[in-house]
Amino acid sequence: MARVFITGSSEGLGLMAGQLLVEQGHQVVLHARNARRADVARNGLSQAEAIIEGDVATIAGTRALAESANGLGRFDAVIHNVGIGYREPRRIETEDGLPHVFAINVMAPYLLTALMERPSRLVYLSSGMHHHASADLDDMLWTQRRWDGSTAYAESKLLDVLLAFAVARRWPDVVSNALEPGWVPTRMGGPGAPDDMDKAHRTQAWLAVSDDAAARATGAYFYHQRHRAANPEAFDVALQDRLLRRCGELSGVDFPA
Repeated sequence: MARVFITGSSEGLGLMAGQLLVEQGHQVVLHARNARRADVARNGLSQAEAIIEGDVATIAGTRALAESANGLGRFDAVIHNVGIGYREPRRIETEDGLPHVFAINVMAPYLLTALMERPSRLVYLSSGMHHHASADLDDMLWTQRRWDGSTAYAESKLLDVLLAFAVARRWPDVVSNALEPGWVPTRMGGPGAPDDMDKAHRTQAWLAVSDDAAARATGAYFYHQRHRAANPEAFDVALQDRLLRRCGELSGVDFPA
């Protein structure tokens, strides 16, 4: 039996992964943005060990979430599921001066990775859109370019893969992988999304707990429990290290050695 923490799990794929893990006999802790969303999560998975509240749109909120998670003890796996989509029509800036999409999709998983007690496995949700992005680390906060919500989202998902692969390289004792769930009809994906909803949550749960040899690989990218080629930029060690440095500078939290 494994103990798994899933971010952004009050509904959608995060909650579905939690439900599957509980069905398999594992312990699950969910995460919700606020008390109202926590009630939704509780109704969706009453067997959850706990539901932690925390708004990861801010650095302070994410730090508080990490502290709350650490207060429950070490997890065997953390699934970094929290994220927002590509429909923001303008650059929305958080109180930390970060684009909203970057703050939630990139900074939150970076901070939780750096601040939570180190698990045995880390799982990062990306998107098929990352294949068509480029890591513009010179302007990853979108202060120089004209805002494009779709491109900003795709870049954030590429940065998630860079983060996953950087962790795999820096922490050889941790299994760290990324995946794309497919374009499925969640609130983020929209009702017209064509991929199979029943398969969308299974890969992250499998990577978190399975003893299959493929699931115990590290520094890999998956789709529907199979290896898939990642954007080649994700393997660029210099880009990986630069992303960690930039996130450390922006947050005041250096990546642990």
